Amino acid sequence: MSDTVSGSARRKKVAGTPRLAYASHSFPEEPSRRGPLKLYCGSANPLLAEEIASILGLPLTSMLCTRFSDGEIRIKIEESSRGADAFIIQPTCAPVNDTLMETLIIVDALRRSSAYRITLVVPYYGYGRQDKKGGPREPVTAKLVANLLTAAGIDRILTVDLHAEQISAFFDVPVDHLPAAPIIAEYLMDQGLEGPDIVVVSPDVGGTARARRLAERLHSSLAIIAKRRPEPNRSEVMEIIGNVSGKVAVMIDDMIDTAGSIAAGAVAMKARGATAIYACCTHGVLSGPAIERLETAPIEEVIITNTIPLHTPKTDKVVCLSVAPLLARAIHRIHEDHSVSEIFEPE
Repeated sequence: MSDTVSGSARRKKVAGTPRLAYASHSFPEEPSRRGPLKLYCGSANPLLAEEIASILGLPLTSMLCTRFSDGEIRIKIEESSRGADAFIIQPTCAPVNDTLMETLIIVDALRRSSAYRITLVVPYYGYGRQDKKGGPREPVTAKLVANLLTAAGIDRILTVDLHAEQISAFFDVPVDHLPAAPIIAEYLMDQGLEGPDIVVVSPDVGGTARARRLAERLHSSLAIIAKRRPEPNRSEVMEIIGNVSGKVAVMIDDMIDTAGSIAAGAVAMKARGATAIYACCTHGVLSGPAIERLETAPIEEVIITNTIPLHTPKTDKVVCLSVAPLLARAIHRIHEDHSVSEIFEPE
């Protein structure tokens, strides 16, 4: 069976899959020097990679990933990649150092296999929180990781909701930065969570732009939690800017790690008269005491996406949405050399 399908068949498969009202366009067939589209998957999130491959109607390229007895990673790509338009699907999530090193080795293997182009699809960008110097003698690790990936040989990167917009400028290769807000907004609207009785809340000042974009989609008002963070993974609510009394609050962040900020914010909003509280994020890191905090916090639902596999014990509060249709659409358009931003244009 062939490793790929015709361009028209691939477009038909991708266009009919997402629930989101992404723009669909037909393009004339034209000759191209690009190689066949091939998908590669590391060990970080194989279920997401398989879902993307299914939408595109392509198999995942066979690849061997083993370890020596001392933990050293060994990669062997078992099919020819010469001339391929290669897409590596690999979030750099926990264990972050292992998945990052595995990614670098896969990229090097493809570069040495004469791939035509290497695009790294990294739904969750590890080390993204260290995007600036917070004090003297501190590194900018997000930039360091960008340098490592570029030096390894990537030609392009496709990612979802970076911790900070400026991280895209750390790369010396093209970056396609996709928002997950349309997926989350559609789910909330399906639940009737839109209109003037809803207030979208940013758990910190830095996330105001993200919260404002969601509020515009839901036709809702905006509130901001002012907090201080005395140390990593610990925050204290100082004040809530905006009216939450008598409204359903929807908190939105790029990630939930230990859930300290979300839990503390939910308690503060409940004390100020919010009738119900929902928490949303793109990346459900959910490490340490996160599940316990979410269970005890006054939160109705926690809406996340599958950029990171959910390894922690599940709670009934967690609802997981798939970004596979979004990423499949973007991969398809990158391969065909068409605009990625047009995905989000209305029909």
